[in-house]
This record gives sequence, C-alpha cells and structure tokens, in this order.
Amino acid sequence: MTQWERLRKLPAVYAQQLHELYDRDALPMDVRHYLSGWIEKQEWQRAARDQDLAMVLFQVLLENLDIQHSRFVQEESFLMQHNIRRYKHNFQKYQDDPMTLASTISWFLEKEKEILQTADLDQQVQFLHVEEEAMETTSQQDLERKMAGLRNDVQCMEHTMICLEEQQDEFDFKYQTLTMEARGDEADRNQQMKVLQSLVNRLNDCRKSTLADLNKLLDRTEDLINTLVKKELVEWQRRQQKSCIGAPDNVCLDQLEKWFTCVAVCLFQVREFIGKLEELVGKVSYDNDPVKIHRPALQERADTLLKDLIKSAFVVETQPSMPQGKGPLVLRTNVQFSVKTRFLVKFLELNHSMKVDVSMDREAPQLKGYRHFNVLGTKSKALNMAESQSGGMVADFRHLTLKEQKCGGGGKGVSDISLSVTEELHIIYFNTVFELKGVSVALQASSLPVVIISNSSQQQSAWASVLWFNMISQDTKDVMFFAKSPAATWPQFREMLSWQFLFATKRGLNDAQREMIAFKLFGRQQNYDTCKVAWSKFSKENTPDTFWVWFDGILVMVKTYLEDLWRDDLIMGFVSKGKEKSLLKKKQRGTFLLRFSESVIGGITFSWVDTTSTGEPEVKTVQPFTKVDLCQIPFHEIIRNFQILEAENVPENPLLYLYPNTSKDEAFGKYYTDKTGSDNPYIKYIKTKLMFVSKENTLEAKSPMSSDMAQGEGLEPNNGPCGESAEQNNDLHPLESPLECSLETYPPDPMLSGPVGNPEDDLLLYLNNPNLFDDTDILQDEQMLPEFGLQAFHCLPQQSCGSMFR
Repeated sequence: MTQWERLRKLPAVYAQQLHELYDRDALPMDVRHYLSGWIEKQEWQRAARDQDLAMVLFQVLLENLDIQHSRFVQEESFLMQHNIRRYKHNFQKYQDDPMTLASTISWFLEKEKEILQTADLDQQVQFLHVEEEAMETTSQQDLERKMAGLRNDVQCMEHTMICLEEQQDEFDFKYQTLTMEARGDEADRNQQMKVLQSLVNRLNDCRKSTLADLNKLLDRTEDLINTLVKKELVEWQRRQQKSCIGAPDNVCLDQLEKWFTCVAVCLFQVREFIGKLEELVGKVSYDNDPVKIHRPALQERADTLLKDLIKSAFVVETQPSMPQGKGPLVLRTNVQFSVKTRFLVKFLELNHSMKVDVSMDREAPQLKGYRHFNVLGTKSKALNMAESQSGGMVADFRHLTLKEQKCGGGGKGVSDISLSVTEELHIIYFNTVFELKGVSVALQASSLPVVIISNSSQQQSAWASVLWFNMISQDTKDVMFFAKSPAATWPQFREMLSWQFLFATKRGLNDAQREMIAFKLFGRQQNYDTCKVAWSKFSKENTPDTFWVWFDGILVMVKTYLEDLWRDDLIMGFVSKGKEKSLLKKKQRGTFLLRFSESVIGGITFSWVDTTSTGEPEVKTVQPFTKVDLCQIPFHEIIRNFQILEAENVPENPLLYLYPNTSKDEAFGKYYTDKTGSDNPYIKYIKTKLMFVSKENTLEAKSPMSSDMAQGEGLEPNNGPCGESAEQNNDLHPLESPLECSLETYPPDPMLSGPVGNPEDDLLLYLNNPNLFDDTDILQDEQMLPEFGLQAFHCLPQQSCGSMFR
C-alpha cells in the first residue's frame, strides 16, 4: 500500500491534518493524488542536492502532467483539464531552480509521514496507557452523567415555569372575575377573598420554589464550569504544551467543545427563565414578592457564570509554527507561519460573525535589549465552521509573518537583565467579541510563548528553549522564565528526551538507555529521581558542546539515516563504553552491538568481541560513522560488507551475532539490497575507503572487492581515524596518499611494537578504518569515564588523512 493510500484511509481527524497540509499552492493535492505512485518512488532528498537529477525529475513531472491532461481530455473532464493545465503553468517557475521544487516535494512527503506517525502513535498510546485511559474514561463518564443531569434539570425547570405561569393565570383570571362581578353581601366577599388569598399563597410558594430550583440549577452549573475551566481545560492546555515537544497526548477539542456548548446552552435557557420571571412579575406582584427581591441577584449570578464560561472557551487550538521549522513555537522573522484559534461554544448563529484580530506582546517586559515585533499578513479573520473538519468554530491564520520593530532607544528597559535571542519569549494575542441574545463579552486567547529567530542557525538553540520551557513551566504567560530558569528534575528530563525519539521515530528510549544518559549527567547514583539538570548544562547559546547539541545530533542522524533500524530495536544506542565491554565479553565470538558515539556529534559505531591467541575475549571497535558516510551508504550495508583479514587467513566479517544472540542476517536481512558482488550499488563507495597502512598490525579491514583494491583500483584517500579511537591515539600517522605507498617509508606507529617496513609487506584497512584496537586502547573503565561536564564532546571537522593528526 502506498503512503498516499494509507493517508486516504486515516480517520477524519487525521484527514483534516492532510487537508490543512495541502491547503498550500506549492504542491496541489490533485497533483499529489494523480501522480502519487510516481512521486513516492523518486529520490527527492537527493534531487534537492543534485542539480542534474532535479532537472530530470522536473522534466518527467511535466510529462506526467501532460499525460494526465490527455486522460482528462478523453474523459471530457473539463474542470480537471483546466486545473492540470494551471498546475503545469505554475510549475514552470522552477525551470531555473528545480532543486527547490525537489526540496518542496520532499518536505511534503516528510509531513505526510509525520501525520501517519501521529496516527500510529495514538494507537500505541492507547496500548501503552490502558490504565490511564480507563481513568480518563471514568472521569469523562462522570462528567457526561453530570451534563445529562444538568440537561434534565433544565427540562424540569422548563416544565416548572409552565406550571408557574398557569398558576398565575388562574389567580389573575379569578381576581379579574371577582372585581367585575356585582357586589354581593359581605360574607360572600369574605369567602372570595379567602379563595384569592389562598391562590396568592400558592403562587408565592411556587415562586419561592422556582427561585430555589433556579439557584440549585446554577449551583450545578457552577460546579460543572469549575470542572471544565479549572480541570479539563487546564489539563488540555498542559497536554497541548507537552504535545508541542513530542508527547503522544490527545489534544482533540471536540469533546470539550461539546461540554462547553452544553453548559452555555443551559445557561442561556436559565437566563430565559429569569426573564420569564420578570415578565410574570410585571403582570402580577404583591408585597414581599420573592421574585422582586431575589431576581436581580439571580440574574447577575447567571450572567457572571455565562461570561466566565465564554471567556474560557476561546483558545489557541494549533500553536504557531513554520511549515519547515524544527517544531512549533519557533518562528523566524519574515517567514510565514500559521496558527489556529477555536471558540468552544458552538452556536450556528455565530458562524462568520465573530472577527478575530492578532497582535503581539501587549505587556512586553521592560528588559534591556528586549525586541518587539509587528504582525504582518492577514491579521483579521472570522470564526467559521468551514475551516474545521469537525465543524468547530475556528479562525485559521495561515499567512502571518513577523517583522522586528526598529526601536530608536536601542531596546533599553528598566531592568539590567539581559536575555539571549533564543531565551526571549514572546506571546501572540488573539482578540474577538462575543455578542448574542443581549450578552456581550470581550474575549482574548494567547499562544504559548514563542521564540523568534532571524537566522536558521539559531533553530537548534531556539528549539532547546521551547523544550525546556514546556517541560517545566505551567505558567504559559511567564515570558521572564529564562531570567532565572529553574532546573529540571530527572523524571521530567528523561521523559522529554524519550518524547523526542518517540515523535521522530515512533520508538522512545528504554530504561537502560535513559539510565546511561543519567550516568553521563550525574555519575553513579543509587537513585536518579532526585537529581536535577540545570538549563546551562542542557543548552546555552554559542556553546558548541552542550548536552542538547550532542543529543540532537544523534536524533537528527537517527531520523535521517537510521530510523528503521532504531524502530526495529536493532540499535542499543545509548550505552557507555564500560557497559559495552562488560556486555560483550560475556558473549560468543562475533557478537556485536551498535551504539552512539560519546564524543563525535552525530556519530554511530559498532564493537564486537573477538578472542586473543590465548583464548581470552577482547572487544574491538570501529571509528564512528557520521552523515558523511551514511548519506552515501546505508548503515546496514556497512555492517553487511564489513570484513577483516588477520594474518594470512581468508577475509571474514567479524560481525556474526547482534547482541545478545541474533544472527546478523536475521536481524538486518530484510534491509539488504538484492544485488550482490559487483552489482551492489555501494561497492564502488566501499572500495574507495582506504584508511591507513601499518606493518605489525595483522588485522585488515577490507571491502568484499579487496583483490581489486589491492591492485590500486579506484583508491582514494579518505578521512583519517576519528572519534573515540582516534582521540585516544592522536600520534597516528595515516597514509598521506595511498597511490604512493610503494615509494615511501612509513613513520613509526605508536600502536605497533616494531618498526614499519616497506608498504608491500603491509596490510590495507578499508571501509571506514575500523581502528581495531585492544580494549585497553579504546575501552576505558567506567570509573574513568569523564563526567558530563561536556568538554568531552568534540565536533570533529572532516579532514584529509594527511592532516588529521599532524
């Protein structure tokens, strides 16, 4: 089943997200639909970097549109003929820049995957949180019972009002009849007066009872409003905060809208009941009439409850986000963003009648250098039911931009506190007025704090601020949060980290991986739950070696190159070198595991257990692979084709069993390319990965085509050893030029016990130099591991073999 077919079968709530995604001009949904099979088979990400490929795909796209146009001509579909012709004309603007079109289509495909992942996550959450959902279901059922009770009370009150009116009409009729009849004797008049007095007493009792019932009805309504506003809405807002940073929480507003509307309808009916009482008092009244005494207070209470409910019903349903941003709540000046507001009281008569206006930072803090912005674009829209799949009252702003104000005073403030650009928090406000049946209420909703950047290089740091704020703070208007940012507890922190992987790959971090991260941060502890992480340790602008830079580098690498392997639980990932050593030494020869580099940002490596000549187990590792390698050859092909030659033995792949004891081919076989040998598209890349020459080291890593490589075919110098291995052997002298190996004498290698001889006696190491060291060379004892002071991280630049260790 194609990705597009899966999207078309999603439930309505996700189909709405798809409609919102394609409500843009860049890639029409018609084109995506009719060319879905072809679009999904193309390498758009590569085309976004390759001008020639992008041009080829651009030309083929236009040809496919011509084919579709011809088809619609035959089918006499006049409208689609017109649309396809218009789409082709619009695509012509990419004639000189087809790479931009490729990048755009790639972005749409990634967004589609995110929608599918969200749908899958919802199913996963339902499976993982059965008890929590049971509690929510019980709470919702209790609330539904209260709503049903409120509606029943309103219906009973409606009947009571009818009875009260009938009783008053009876009294009024008899009173009018008595006054119109001729006067009888005094005894008859006294008897009639007694009858009228009895009717007045009954009427008075009925009015008192009605007032008491109305008060009880308002008591029940107030209780429900408190539950909705102070519990359900607050919990939804917190869930929305967490969902913005990757939590798989349900943020659908349909149920809340149903409840808010129900209570609002009941309150409007109560106001009608109170108005009816006023009408009845105007016809019949008497001394100490309870309605005259208590109706004003009753009216005021009903109006206050209604206004409180209405004020809370205006919310931001979808937080501000850029179409190609790292996540929501990070905005960039002069780049369009979208945001959606929703009014949870759904009355048909309000459709298109409430105008929503957008503004920025009305009460901005007076801080030194604090920036101010203007909102540009369509800043006013009407709440309507057409822009929501569920028919909710929404105002969907899709083309807003921000422009920084030029402050003449240089942004001077009354406070000396200074925040970095990515620590500045700003709030976007939305204002409208509710007017219905004599009730007028000014409403305001506000976004979660956003971070506004001016350069894409600030994205990573800005997203770190968004993560930190929404992980810790529940005060959604605290724009001074980073003036004195509190520390995060380890339970908060580990949950947030796991959300990042869960959202990006549909698989979060397990307990062992979280414990390894805790060890890196806090050292060995009996209980990490009491530990805290400071903001400065997590991320600080202009500091290249923070925890977040390291973690995000891994996350981006996994999302881009290793998502399937990670999702299938083939990558152990976060495991210390000491733990790795203890795990592998207990296993059979050839057992290996995959872990993320602790020192190379965005690096992954593998280690395996071998045996020495005395039969002792020893752990060997390979230098970390980064995007430089993974963008050219999939990691599973590296694992599949990795080989070593020891002494004069036949070349063999030392990677036999994925930890703990799964056959390598069983674990990775489904990812292998069908082509083998010289037909394998990755062999050419593998054959050019010559690393360095050493005489005494009797271990050689080589590609499956080593016989060709040994003759010098296609050999090119590559990056020298780097990462953990390289850093611990920084006196290595790699081969300056592999093509000159027969002409030079090699300098001594500190890894080797003897001198280096002629190159014809040497053994070549291929395929991203495994840097095969003894565990004493590369695996440190856990006690010697550096604390996570973050100086241990190094983002090594890619260099040629001849320059890495000079």
